[in-house]
Amino acid sequence: MITFDQVTVHYEDTAEPVLRDVNLTVEEGELCLVVGHTGVGKSTLLGAVNGLVPHFTGGTLHGRVTVDGRDTADHPPRELADVVGVVGQDPLDGFVTDTVEEELAYAMEQLAVPPATMRKRVEETLDLLGLADLRHRALHELSGGQQQRVAIGSVLTAHPRVLVLDEPTSALDPTAAEEVLAAVTRLVHDLGVTVLLAEHRLERVVQYADRVLHLPGDGRVVSGPPAEIFRTSSIAPPIVELGRSAAWSPLPLSVRDARRAAAPLRARLGGTLPPPVRPAPDTDAPDLLRARGVTVTHRGVPAVREVGIDLRGGEVTALMGRNGSGKSSLLWALQGSGPRKAGSVSVGESGTSARDPGKVSATEARRLVGLVPQTPTDLLYLESVGQELAQADSESAVGADGVPARAVLDRLAPGIPDSTHPRDLSEGQKLALVLAIQLAAAPRVVLLDEPTRGLDYRAKGALIDIVDGLASEGRAVVISTHDVEFVARAADRVVVMAEGDVVADGATGDVIVASPVFAPQTAKILAPLPFLTVDQVASVLAAPHETAPDA
Repeated sequence: MITFDQVTVHYEDTAEPVLRDVNLTVEEGELCLVVGHTGVGKSTLLGAVNGLVPHFTGGTLHGRVTVDGRDTADHPPRELADVVGVVGQDPLDGFVTDTVEEELAYAMEQLAVPPATMRKRVEETLDLLGLADLRHRALHELSGGQQQRVAIGSVLTAHPRVLVLDEPTSALDPTAAEEVLAAVTRLVHDLGVTVLLAEHRLERVVQYADRVLHLPGDGRVVSGPPAEIFRTSSIAPPIVELGRSAAWSPLPLSVRDARRAAAPLRARLGGTLPPPVRPAPDTDAPDLLRARGVTVTHRGVPAVREVGIDLRGGEVTALMGRNGSGKSSLLWALQGSGPRKAGSVSVGESGTSARDPGKVSATEARRLVGLVPQTPTDLLYLESVGQELAQADSESAVGADGVPARAVLDRLAPGIPDSTHPRDLSEGQKLALVLAIQLAAAPRVVLLDEPTRGLDYRAKGALIDIVDGLASEGRAVVISTHDVEFVARAADRVVVMAEGDVVADGATGDVIVASPVFAPQTAKILAPLPFLTVDQVASVLAAPHETAPDA
């Protein structure tokens, strides 16, 4: 179905090819998982399948890419639209209509699908992806996860033979992600659709893959069965890392298989308390933000309902909940830029120093509360990375309390030249750039809305280091995320929202383990043992065993 024959892709501004001498054949009805660190060429590989590379991205493509017998050199994307459906990293980039129903029908209109067939496919897709209640909603009013589902649905209605998905679950809550992946798997198994799927949250998708395409970063593409590739790959999900630590063979790729293999490991770990994931926060630290009765409505529809929350210095709080539960609306209300129908927010340790970020200038509000939004490009407007960083340092008046934006960026996503245009960065690199810009102002409270979207495991580790550093400086950090593995490693406290209300608030281990939806893979595999992360298991296994004294 898809063939790469000695394919090399080289961009003018790079010293080395992004892809080098790639020979690859993807058969009909295969689900191929594309893995690799941020910036190694995954999007380039996917873009070459429908001709976006090089017809729209520029650069030079040597070799030959054929899809269903069509050479992409002779068939631009519009001539492959009936065969290849593509969903990019940012759904907003692909929307061309105003409402959900119109967007689902648009691709079929361009392909001259009969109206009766269009109506049937729209209804099927609305049910398949749980979008029926949103059919008349404006696209810009949807949450990031809802937009992602619409983007996937708009491609599925055309019934393509090849489906290219670039991080399709990055903005979805765990339940919605499972629904989308189940739908994609049905297309593969029942209809023979060929799927190329790139995803950083490998724990969600690895069990569905027939084959893994690993990009190690030197331009090569290494292809093979998932268990074989992940045995030695530089990037792997927690379930594989746990299997490596326990020396399981073959490596399990699903929680079910791992639990079957884990009985000896559970016996070995039994009676051993895991080391803490992170140092306990100072319970005597002052509250830096106090919110009372915060209410947010959008066109009369409640998004946040009388929420009260205190954020303590030195504490990292994860804000979780299904798509549309009100997480982003709450963050914007706390930051001061978003609408607030009722309630109060004060930032400061106590007394007269406390200020409402919604009632001060934008510059002052930024120093009180920093917010990184779901769509990082909303904050990028200059022509180069260097200009963005310099502007951030200038606006923030970086001094003794601030960290230069470039230093933060290099810790999160090293190696990005100052001359690069921000729009040319990958989604993970864009997010890292915006985070660096916001942290330059040294705010006392930092709010991150889906910060791990587009980040690989290595970048997430760097982000955890950044978050730990902020907390150690006495700042309060809130991370809105669907990434349960990240929460298990990064958060002291978890707040869960549903329909605008706070429905759970407590220590990370207590909240996420109590929920089968939010529990990390290690907790599911080793339950009822209180282990949350692979690092906890590895540290216990590495500890010397006590032996009984000689008689």
